Amino acid sequence: MKNISNVIINIIVTAFILTACFVICLIIQNTIGTYSLIPAIFVLGAFLTSLITAGYIYGIISAVVSVLAVDFAFEFPYFKLNLTITENLVSAIIMIIIAFVTCTLTTKLKKQEAFKAAGEKEKMRADLLRAISHDLRTPLTTIYGASSAILENKDDFSEEQKTKMLQSIKEDAAWLTRMVENLLSITKLDGDNVKILKASTVLDEFIDSVLIKFNKRYPNQEVIVDLPDEFITIPMDAMLIEQVVVNMLENAVCHAEGMTRLCLNVFTLSNKVIFEIKDNGCGIDNERLKNIFKGYYNSDNVSSDCKRSNAGIGLSVCSAIIKAHGGDIKAENQKDGGAVFRFTLDMEEQVNE
Repeated sequence: MKNISNVIINIIVTAFILTACFVICLIIQNTIGTYSLIPAIFVLGAFLTSLITAGYIYGIISAVVSVLAVDFAFEFPYFKLNLTITENLVSAIIMIIIAFVTCTLTTKLKKQEAFKAAGEKEKMRADLLRAISHDLRTPLTTIYGASSAILENKDDFSEEQKTKMLQSIKEDAAWLTRMVENLLSITKLDGDNVKILKASTVLDEFIDSVLIKFNKRYPNQEVIVDLPDEFITIPMDAMLIEQVVVNMLENAVCHAEGMTRLCLNVFTLSNKVIFEIKDNGCGIDNERLKNIFKGYYNSDNVSSDCKRSNAGIGLSVCSAIIKAHGGDIKAENQKDGGAVFRFTLDMEEQVNE
């Protein structure tokens, strides 16, 4: 079905360009009265057709039709085909060569772009696997250590101690379950036809969930929250967007040196909901800022706690999640110091009862 649709689109594009060239040439012939520009216009048409359409066939067809159109409508004797003239044959050969060369170059360029996109996707996948290794290792170690201690030395622990250890196992297991669910959700971003399962999510409840998750990891870090007064619902995959917001808050904690203020602001503009994560730290290097959503922060110089928490998903995956939701994401430095990460989502239309 998709191939048929592409063929129809290519045919329409080819027909439109040829018709436009023919009309322009008629106007030139009737107003300026010159013939010299007409072959050049059809050559341009064949070039554009080869550039826009896929494959070789449409460009070559455009070149052949252009030669026939010039010979039939714009050369004497008018409205008769006469391909025995040397000039017409040379024009036909030139147009076909231009179409073939253009198609070859555009085909190679499209293949290179496809290889580049595949390489970036593979890099994202490798970075994601490398990043989550810290996240998975720490809770697994806790679960293994606590369960082994209870099984091997259960008589050495009081009931209260065993309850705390079992509670720790339960919390880490629940955390691992959420991480696996997030990873399974993120795998949806690998396909060309990304489909995000959106559900109406109340903004206030969503922010509460984000803060609870963040405060468990950074209980000493205050987050100043500013939310709209009105009731807002957003169609989104709440688990994925939660990962995005938490990841950006954690990035600020781990990388905004000198930060004393961390803010999470949400406001509306038209039918958009805009999320801002702002800090007053050291800001982001300008060179890093240019490609900040194409890779991960370098975690070599941060603490182990930050390495663990910041390894959930990288900024490149955050960008992919937001774009899959139809939103925009960007980062910039603030004039008065610090950095701000901002992304937008569509707001659900409210019905007044």
